[in-house]
Amino acid sequence: MAALSLPSFQAAFARLLMDPPGVGDGSAGAADALPGLRDAPGLAVYRNTVMRSCIDALHANYPTVAQLVGDAWFRAAAAVYVRTHWPARPLLIDYGDRFAAFLAQFPPAASLPYLAAVASLDRSWTESHLAGDAPVLDAAALASALHADAARPDALALCLHPAARWHWFDAVPAFTVWQRHREGRIDDGAIEWQGEGALLTRPAGRVAWRPLSRAGVALIEACAHGVPLAAALEAACAFATPDAAGAQLAQLVCAGAFAALS
Repeated sequence: MAALSLPSFQAAFARLLMDPPGVGDGSAGAADALPGLRDAPGLAVYRNTVMRSCIDALHANYPTVAQLVGDAWFRAAAAVYVRTHWPARPLLIDYGDRFAAFLAQFPPAASLPYLAAVASLDRSWTESHLAGDAPVLDAAALASALHADAARPDALALCLHPAARWHWFDAVPAFTVWQRHREGRIDDGAIEWQGEGALLTRPAGRVAWRPLSRAGVALIEACAHGVPLAAALEAACAFATPDAAGAQLAQLVCAGAFAALS
């Protein structure tokens, strides 16, 4: 048998780890490519170690989900996820980018309609934490640009900060649930069951979060698509008065959602 190239060996070895012979249908090719490893006792030990490392990484990356469902439920669900979503990068702190979508389709989570949304907030925290550094646009710089003779709202656009993440949840109070667990305030009383938004930023080197109105979501989404500021404010006005939309812009700036003007 011809010698495998290093990438081919790594791919075949990964398939053996992901799908042991007799469990699924993806390991046959790997076993044929690596016949000496198929039944090696050490492979089972290594497979278990890798599986546990991936589950531990998911547990660390989705702490709020784990708190809500308990460790046993979480680890069982994570094991299913790992088998079908092998890490694409060696950086395990970034592992699990599709876990929220997985939970949305995971039958045992059907009775927890907020769980996938909470998972998306855990993921946004990770993305905000890992995002690149950039200056934060301050209110004074924006005010100066808006008052300059040559600068008009229809000629300006706001560039988002790399760490900014936002969500709107139509039917579930996912941000309130997530926030209370993140801040250790789970006994703060009843939660009103309604849609709500969330904004995560990293203005001073640490991830921060706050609620975000529907108008705020419309505003930041318009800015994310490069829409001029005047048009972005109009988008926000579909959900709020002009004064409220302007106030929402000020809150986004103060939260560190933007990096620069263009």
